[in-house]
Amino acid sequence: MGIVIGVVGPHDLVDDVAATCEDQPGLTALRLDYDHESQAPAIVEAHTPSVEGWLFTGIVPYMLARDAGVLTRPAAFVDYSGATLLSALVRLQHEGVDVTRLSIDTLSAADVTTTFAEAGLPSDALRTLPYRPEMTSRNAIAFHRRHLGHPVITCLSSVHEALRGEMQVLRLVPSVHSVRVALRQLLLTAEGQAQEDAQIALGLIEVANEEGLLREAAALGGTIAAFRGGTHLLVTTRGPLHEATGGFTCLPMLARLAGQNAAVRIGFGLGRSAAEAESLARRALARARRIGEVAAVLSLRADTDIVLESVPAAPAAEHNLPVIARRVGLSVPTLEKLLEARAAAGDEPLTTREIADRLAVQQRTARRMLHRLELAGLAERTGNLTSGSSGRPLTLYRLTL
Repeated sequence: MGIVIGVVGPHDLVDDVAATCEDQPGLTALRLDYDHESQAPAIVEAHTPSVEGWLFTGIVPYMLARDAGVLTRPAAFVDYSGATLLSALVRLQHEGVDVTRLSIDTLSAADVTTTFAEAGLPSDALRTLPYRPEMTSRNAIAFHRRHLGHPVITCLSSVHEALRGEMQVLRLVPSVHSVRVALRQLLLTAEGQAQEDAQIALGLIEVANEEGLLREAAALGGTIAAFRGGTHLLVTTRGPLHEATGGFTCLPMLARLAGQNAAVRIGFGLGRSAAEAESLARRALARARRIGEVAAVLSLRADTDIVLESVPAAPAAEHNLPVIARRVGLSVPTLEKLLEARAAAGDEPLTTREIADRLAVQQRTARRMLHRLELAGLAERTGNLTSGSSGRPLTLYRLTL
């Protein structure tokens, strides 16, 4: 059985990194590119259900996603220090650049100093700006501009684009070796997570009305069966339960079942064996009975009990543009223009060229935007339209946001 990982980075790096990853048998790489590293958290949040792990093309998008709290899957980033930095120094030396006077961003001062020491180069005249949570591309650009006499090495595509017209700047790109090292680390982490997610989760449910139980079990990727004494047994694994409860914090099914029953008590047990999970589920159910008429408890090993809050099912509502913007990594004004384009077309499908014209962007950019919306379930392809030339057919999209 294969594994799907999301590769996140600037558009000119994602394909190469993903191709190196796919040299690994049984691995599929989902290519997710951005125009600016600040879009990384929104991309991760939108596509988490589609992947089992994340590989970032550098530390900055990884840290932005981590600090935003959207990393719920194993994740790793490609390290640019060591061999990657050393190969850049060799290249610059061949071009006649004094590599002892460089301005370097993102990499830690310790990593830079170590690499220079291994290469037998002095590092006294270097200027470094290590990554910090508060660091932005603007900070890095301003830092390099303060040292105009120093050629620049940057890890950020946005910094490279901003400075390449005014000073000598080299952008670090991942080496094949560094990608493989990061991928190996990610796969080891993902394997450990998979083993943890495969733990057995048993739920004991006390309700008078059985309606809806089968649907709730299916939503948890499990099965339901009569147990004893009017109690029902729900069998699933840790992974789906963790996801459905928002990290073991709430249980939406509790509110739904309470809408049809005066009393709903649920006890989940999580164990390494069926016997252990059942024992813990009994303990959880007993605690739920003590809490009240409507209660759910999850019992873990080491005498740990977690009360799962009841969360009413949210009513259907109109899409919130700021929320969508954060999910798909597009701005609210861009989404508003897309809505205007849809309205002008009378909700008929639009070609990528029409979208590009409406947004005043290139067709390649429009295709990338529509692809993000499609992956988020906010656009759907309805066919192709020949353009009347030898170029590629124009894809038709129906916007559903």
